[in-house]
Amino acid sequence: MPRHVTNAPALLVLEDGRTFRGESFGAEGETFGEAVFATGMTGYQETLTDPSYHRQVVVMTAPHIGNTGLNDEDPESDRIWVAGYVVRDPARVPSNWRSQRSLDHSLREQGVVGISGIDTRALTRHLRERGAMRVGISSTERSPEALLERVRSSAQMKGANLSAEVSTSEPYVVPAVGERRFTVAALDLGIKANTPRMMAERRIETHVLPATASLEDVQAVQPDGLFFSNGPGDPAATIRQIELLREALALGIPYFGICFGNQLFGRALGLDTYKLTYGHRGINQPVLDRTSGKVEVTAHNHGFAVRAPLDAATSTPYGEATVSHVCLNDDVVEGLELRRDGRLVAFSVQYHPEAAAGPHDAAYLFDRFFDLMESAR
Repeated sequence: MPRHVTNAPALLVLEDGRTFRGESFGAEGETFGEAVFATGMTGYQETLTDPSYHRQVVVMTAPHIGNTGLNDEDPESDRIWVAGYVVRDPARVPSNWRSQRSLDHSLREQGVVGISGIDTRALTRHLRERGAMRVGISSTERSPEALLERVRSSAQMKGANLSAEVSTSEPYVVPAVGERRFTVAALDLGIKANTPRMMAERRIETHVLPATASLEDVQAVQPDGLFFSNGPGDPAATIRQIELLREALALGIPYFGICFGNQLFGRALGLDTYKLTYGHRGINQPVLDRTSGKVEVTAHNHGFAVRAPLDAATSTPYGEATVSHVCLNDDVVEGLELRRDGRLVAFSVQYHPEAAAGPHDAAYLFDRFFDLMESAR
């Protein structure tokens, strides 16, 4: 049995002054970000590598994290994106046939500062009551007052435009599996690797473009459809991508958006967005598909949402917009549809149908995108 090694003391301070003391986990040092909690008992590797978590310090509500280690098959991008990581009881030794390294090793290797050994239940309850807020973690600072001062001077998530920081710098192509049926231009706002993979399984060739792509860049790939990915930041701080989407809608290009792509779709249609108190993050969120009456258990990661009437259509220059999906926990808008002359021309969802990691109830949305492009031909 390996000997337990005691790590250096670490300090976590929220911007309202609430303080937790524990042990350093991952890299030693200091980090700042927005404190959020994720409810998944599994899938921590996908969470860590999801670009949507850029500049966020993730608190895992499940007490025991790291027991399956990390591997080279499950990452959703080529690096860990979280600004910091908070767990209660990290696994001392990973135990899984697919494991290639420990969670602690990967955090250290990539310079991700974390803290363990704190009461994550108390921290989560605090964030539920007070809302997501800025936080600092340090294994070098011993004074909560000094760390609190730096927390309050750190950047806020509201008003942050972060897509360019997580997007690909160069276009790339994910080919279709088998004979290509459609071509999609996908704007990378923080895309997860499983999204173009699921399109490929449906014979869709995906051209992934940088967040700065223009309409000319989109048209250059001669797409059958346009896709906007998930990603971090405040949709109200994003202008360029909304203008691109409006141009594409005016041209009648079929559109599908996920998460951040749903928020930008709403703003392109003239709807407002707002910051949720503590957001939806995890793999157990119930959502009603109002178009079918089906309830799905879904994966979420969003701190902002679209404000739209639940029981009335909104007239836009591009057609009639309606709320297609709603969260059954709190009635937050989880999907939008745009119809022109009664025909579906664009849609989006706030959650993650690519479901990495799980659940897989919402995979049908990629089929819906396929059908949308087929009907537009």
